[in-house]
Amino acid sequence: MSSFSELSRKIAESSWFNQFILIVILAAGVVVGIQTYGEKVADYKELLWTLDQIILFIFLVEVIIKMSAEGNKPLRYFNDPWNVFDFTIVTVCYLALLFPEVEGAFVAVFRLARVMRVFRIVRTIPKLRLLVNTLLKSIPSIGYIGILLSVIFYIYATMGVFLFRENDPVHFGNLQLSLLSLFRVVTLEDWTNIMYINMYGCDHAIWGYGEENGCTDPQAFGFGAALYFVTFVLIGTMIVLNLFIGVIMNSMDEAKRDARDEAERAIGLRERSLQEELSRVSGELDEMKQRIDTLARRHSVTKDTKDGPDRHRS
Repeated sequence: MSSFSELSRKIAESSWFNQFILIVILAAGVVVGIQTYGEKVADYKELLWTLDQIILFIFLVEVIIKMSAEGNKPLRYFNDPWNVFDFTIVTVCYLALLFPEVEGAFVAVFRLARVMRVFRIVRTIPKLRLLVNTLLKSIPSIGYIGILLSVIFYIYATMGVFLFRENDPVHFGNLQLSLLSLFRVVTLEDWTNIMYINMYGCDHAIWGYGEENGCTDPQAFGFGAALYFVTFVLIGTMIVLNLFIGVIMNSMDEAKRDARDEAERAIGLRERSLQEELSRVSGELDEMKQRIDTLARRHSVTKDTKDGPDRHRS
């Protein structure tokens, strides 16, 4: 590994460098937030643009340092998904800078890329990175739970249309309205109001419904409506949504184990690297010792050769 690659690796792994990048990411978030005020900050437009370019240049230097740290295999930089994310954000931002006409056509994409730079804070804070890894690991299981929840929503929404459409067309007038109303119920946002409308009828004075709201055929479903909504809340909120929590907690344990294994592998690699370095140094020392012994023997032979004739003369 060349000296430049070794220096890049030391910089990329240093704590001060990561802390500096964290500060730059926070500064990027502040700059983007200020730019949303438009005309109110028009006097500082040039300053904000300059700061934005400095931040972008620092991110570019970060990419170069981390790629250089890989030595003779810089493409290993892309083995880490977070590095791919960083590289994509920097590339998109520079495309917007170098090709303004392209930015005009995809202005929303480039603005999103600039905002997404703030998301890089997740990479620099280990705990946040662990949470994101947990969510990513949970996606397959959450997908199956989502399918189960969708089936439950569809069954209850269809039942709600058949049962409450005439009495409460505002919430159950069609399938899409019924699904939206059930989403409100499952989030527990004033769900009892919808339940009472169908328990006592839409013409009940407390609701303030009238013909202008579609209350043309009031019906009171009483216990049937209460059973419908209570069972949906129990199944949708108390059971299924708690499955999400269970899956995430299980994924959290897996992510922690993976992080621990990764740390142990990194320590093992460092230990092997140190052992290889010690073996190399030990070999060099042994070679130097052999050379010294050889030189000493030669010196001794030479000295004996010179002293021999002197002893004979004496």
